[in-house]
Amino acid sequence: METACTTTPAPLPPGTRLLHIGPHKTGTTAIQGALFAARERMPEHGVAFPAHTRHPMEAALAACARPAMMGDTVPTDRHWRRLLHQVAATGGLTSVISSEFFADAEGDGTIARIVEQLGGDRVHVLVTLRPLVRIMPSQWQQYVQNGLRMGCADWLEHMLRRPPYEKPNPSFWHRHRHERLVERWARAVGPGRVTVVVVDDRDRGGLLRTFEALLGLPENLLRPVPDATNRSLTLAETEMLRNLNVEFRGNGLPAELYSRLVRGGAVLHMKNACPPEPGGVKIVTPRWAVELAAGIGAESAERIAALGARVLGDPALLSAVPEQPQSGQVEPRIAPEVAAGALYGALAAAAGQASVRTVRQTPSRELVRVLGHRCPKRLGRR
Repeated sequence: METACTTTPAPLPPGTRLLHIGPHKTGTTAIQGALFAARERMPEHGVAFPAHTRHPMEAALAACARPAMMGDTVPTDRHWRRLLHQVAATGGLTSVISSEFFADAEGDGTIARIVEQLGGDRVHVLVTLRPLVRIMPSQWQQYVQNGLRMGCADWLEHMLRRPPYEKPNPSFWHRHRHERLVERWARAVGPGRVTVVVVDDRDRGGLLRTFEALLGLPENLLRPVPDATNRSLTLAETEMLRNLNVEFRGNGLPAELYSRLVRGGAVLHMKNACPPEPGGVKIVTPRWAVELAAGIGAESAERIAALGARVLGDPALLSAVPEQPQSGQVEPRIAPEVAAGALYGALAAAAGQASVRTVRQTPSRELVRVLGHRCPKRLGRR
């Protein structure tokens, strides 16, 4: 078994179509940002990034017959066909397609169709994995960003202690029972065309270097791209949003408003303009959940090893139990500046701002004009 920390993996054969399926919270955004930033330089090294955006999410959702997030653009076959056309246009180059939403594909038939349409025998599947202990709190706050109203403690209880472990988010274990995910895709392409990368959070550049090696790219061609919008929310920020979800859903407001005003306004602006407070209360996973998640990780690592797929990195990381900070009895409280930033983001989105800016970036006169005139008119029309 290869380990990324000691062995540089051999490049994939020229002309390979590398399909990176995630799953979520395993470095996908960082990889997609780096590939998109380097897309104009990669062809001289025989590699193409066949997408017009950093993340062809609608195409992946359409291919997997999955719905959009609440209020977002409805994915259609047109999105998928466009991506297939872009892949075909790369000709004999090695190409890389990356979306964590491919992990949501259900059924062998759907996966086999995706592989066949992308190039059949040319397709090599790449799965990136992180320990469940680290994924679970991050995934909970992401579900809250998409409308979840359940607190973290209750959510962990449902995911780990209440069979069949499908409520309130049936997608979680479909994505994160990692051995089953690898097995599903290995049935379509064979274990020999599956590479599993165990991400080591201590090595921040390790995942980019692994992609460079697999694609035959020069070292350091792929570079991190700062993206404030991808940061996780703190516990206080998540709790504020969760309580907003309760009010929003309880009053029956339309999903389109949530997508535009909350996710595309309040949350986006809060992430861009409000870095996490150094002393803020973090999302802490209770010990019982850490131990259960570590046990599941150990089982996943064992079954993946038996499958015969290439594994890069240390599988023992999937079952490691990290030191847990003391949660104490500190009540998470959101700073007034953060609450104001979230409110401004929602108001700016309602007013039709082309881009959400910070309060400091927007002149006072413009704030008065926009919020005093355009916002009431737009809300009145609704």
